[in-house]
Amino acid sequence: MRRFIELGLIAVSLTACLSEGEERAERDREVGKTSAAGVRFEVGQGLAAVRRIGSGELVLWGSAPAFDVEVWAANDAVRTWIVSIENVLADSTLSALDGASISEEPDPAGIGTRKRFRVELTSNHARLRLAPPDTDSPDSFRFAVLSDIQEAVDRLQDIHQKLNATPDLRFLLGAGDLTQRGRRDELERYQNELKTLKIPYFTTLGNHELGVSPELFHDYFGRGNFHFGFRGVEFSLLDSASATLDPSVYDWLDGWLAEHRERVHIVAMHIPPIDPIGVRNGSFASRNEAGKLLVRLANGEVDLTLYGHIHSYYDFENGGIPAYISGGGGAVPERFDRIGRHFLVVDVSRAGVAKVEVVRVD
Repeated sequence: MRRFIELGLIAVSLTACLSEGEERAERDREVGKTSAAGVRFEVGQGLAAVRRIGSGELVLWGSAPAFDVEVWAANDAVRTWIVSIENVLADSTLSALDGASISEEPDPAGIGTRKRFRVELTSNHARLRLAPPDTDSPDSFRFAVLSDIQEAVDRLQDIHQKLNATPDLRFLLGAGDLTQRGRRDELERYQNELKTLKIPYFTTLGNHELGVSPELFHDYFGRGNFHFGFRGVEFSLLDSASATLDPSVYDWLDGWLAEHRERVHIVAMHIPPIDPIGVRNGSFASRNEAGKLLVRLANGEVDLTLYGHIHSYYDFENGGIPAYISGGGGAVPERFDRIGRHFLVVDVSRAGVAKVEVVRVD
């Protein structure tokens, strides 16, 4: 018994030694993994959070336009599953690569960014893929950027109306600070507000999501550090909510930069490495680390960097890379700059970033 107690104390001690960023990075590794009724599901690269699972029912929250799901079933497992996937492109479909048959069912509430499927497992191992039809298209596309909503969630709907009226947007990218304190009720409220948006919202977290429990963001929105590709353009979202990146995140980033060096690459995070005007101290805690990160991004030939945290709009360069701060979701704005609430619209293709435009809401 004493031996078990000693091992338990060691485990607690090791957990206590983890930094906040390291704890969040470890939670990233577990996003998208779940099991029930003799069936185990695993979302490739953690690109969807498990919102709910029960016998024959699975609800996911997507973090990317396309992702795979691998399924393992015991011999006596439940074979028929209703899989609902929220926060997806409206024209997405779920297909079986092997081991299953799939039929789409109407969403009872008619929410455009939620898809519902009946999945029949025909073997003990299946592979599924969610994707819109233009995932591999060579054509250019547009996406928007919105960050720093915080206490202004009551005014979010007019931003959604403006986004819905903006032509040809495929998705909305977020650089954090969706909530004021990261409470469960705030995260649930935000996801309910998103039901009026015609496009999905793929976002990392900000420092305000750390207020109550950083674990809750992972439960609702998924990973803070993740990567996806769409139409030949690569997107890496990083968790800089603690004004630093965890060492394991640098390992992930190095892999993403090396693998996609020849492609257009866009990197987004909440707190920028460098405050472009230096009056808010809105940057990494260490200037040495900021320099280290910018050198990595420059050597990796990143094409565009996007940040939040500072509640205004700035267009600048860091490490020779075009950079934009957009904190116009409604949180207390910078005084006297007359920027107000806004979002960005980015036109991009495999050839590069064509245009970044500010769209004012107020």
